[in-house]
Amino acid sequence: MGSGVFSEEVVPEETIDWLLAGDVSIRWQTRRDLLDQQLNVYETDRAQVATTGWGRKLLDCQDPEGSWAGGLYSPKWTSTTYTLLLLRGCGLIPGDRAALRGVELLWSGARYFDGGLTPAATIDVPEACITSMYVALARYFGFDDPRVGAALDWLLANQLDDGGWNCRTVRFGDRHGSFHTSISALEGLAEAHRVQPARTDITTAMERGRAFFLDHRLFKSHRHSTIADPAFTRLSFPPRWHYDVLRGLDHFAATDSPGDERYREALEVLVRRRNKDGTWPLQHKHAGSVWFDMERTGEPSRWNTLRALRVLRWAQRRLDFA
Repeated sequence: MGSGVFSEEVVPEETIDWLLAGDVSIRWQTRRDLLDQQLNVYETDRAQVATTGWGRKLLDCQDPEGSWAGGLYSPKWTSTTYTLLLLRGCGLIPGDRAALRGVELLWSGARYFDGGLTPAATIDVPEACITSMYVALARYFGFDDPRVGAALDWLLANQLDDGGWNCRTVRFGDRHGSFHTSISALEGLAEAHRVQPARTDITTAMERGRAFFLDHRLFKSHRHSTIADPAFTRLSFPPRWHYDVLRGLDHFAATDSPGDERYREALEVLVRRRNKDGTWPLQHKHAGSVWFDMERTGEPSRWNTLRALRVLRWAQRRLDFA
């Protein structure tokens, strides 16, 4: 690796054209994150997420009661939780009425324990993974309810000593952070920080959470220098509840995290996944029912290409990565 800056060589014009020819969910984020276009330009495209393409198709699957697939957290991946997470990824504009109906159902149907929550009738303890997802959805879509603040406080209080979170901590006593739970927690905190940027406790928790991932080089065992799970190096979308290096790097790019040399190995993994034509493939899909397939496994992925390119823009500015 040498020095370098983001240039047309990094994103060829034909790659940009290919991204812009995709779904409006891809198009508006390409305009914002890769072309640096003005708010009034990309927001015009973003407004169409609710009326065309993947976003419209997902909204059309909503039940008359406001849920999706008749369930809060299951069936995976068509339930209310995972459909709303995907709509958030598509960039559906906050305040959307249909989405808010779904978010309200999630919070009304959950069970609460000291602020933390679970949608499961058979689990009598709060779950950090679920609490993180629900906080992210509430803060993103603009669901204003005292329970959201209480859940956020519970999430902050249940950060582990290593800076991560683990969905098994309350039930089974696990004290080491989970990659999967920790990235969901950081995404929830990022949405909360956007709404309440002056809260230093959120900022501190995010810094500790980032340190957890950096200590693991984003994909390695805390005991050895080996890969913690080979799935962490395979690029998927949607991520669902699963972690991989692109999901992690995309979060740190989105929050404009400070540069650190410990990102480099994960960035090298990402660069090695790049196709000769400058795109990134969809390497893996998580098993489960879906409303529809956005992309095909093994083929070039607009989602992964968009996310990888914005990660590299951030890395080159923060790390002089090339």
